[in-house]
Amino acid sequence: MPSATRHCKDGKRRGSYEHTSFTFLGFTFQQRRVRDRNGKQFSSINPAISKDALNRLGAEVRSWRLHLRTGHTFAELARTINPIVRGWMQYYGAFYRSAMYQLLSRINAYLVRWIRKKYKRLQARKKAMVCWQGITGRYPRMFAHWAWTPSVPRVW
Repeated sequence: MPSATRHCKDGKRRGSYEHTSFTFLGFTFQQRRVRDRNGKQFSSINPAISKDALNRLGAEVRSWRLHLRTGHTFAELARTINPIVRGWMQYYGAFYRSAMYQLLSRINAYLVRWIRKKYKRLQARKKAMVCWQGITGRYPRMFAHWAWTPSVPRVW
C-alpha cells in the first residue's frame, strides 16, 4: 500500500528530494523563512494561500464589479463584502497572512475606483487618495480587510 506521506526538502533535511512543495486544501506547503522564539531565522515547510486559490478569489472580487455599484453607499458595500472577506481572512490568513496582502490591496484599489466613479469631483487620483485617507482614518474598521491593509497600492 503506498504511503500518503510526502516528504519535502526543508532547511533541516539533507539530500535531494523530488518535491519542494505541495498544495492541499487551498494552501501551498513549501520551504519558507521563519523565526523561532529567540528571533533566529531558519527554513521550514509552512503553508500559505496557494496561487490557484488566490486567482480564484481574485476572480470572485472582479465578478463583484464594485466600481459599477455607484448606487450603493460605502456602508452598504461594506455590509455586502465584509462577511465574505472576513471568512477568507480567517481561513487563508491563519498562516502567512502576508501572502493575501496583494488580494486585499486589490479590493482597496477597486474601492478607490468606486469612489472615483461615484463622485465625479474625485476623479483625479490625488483627490481620490485624499478622500481615501480621510475615510480610512475616520472609519478604520468599516471594511474587515482594513485591519491588515488599510492603504491602496501605489500602482492602481
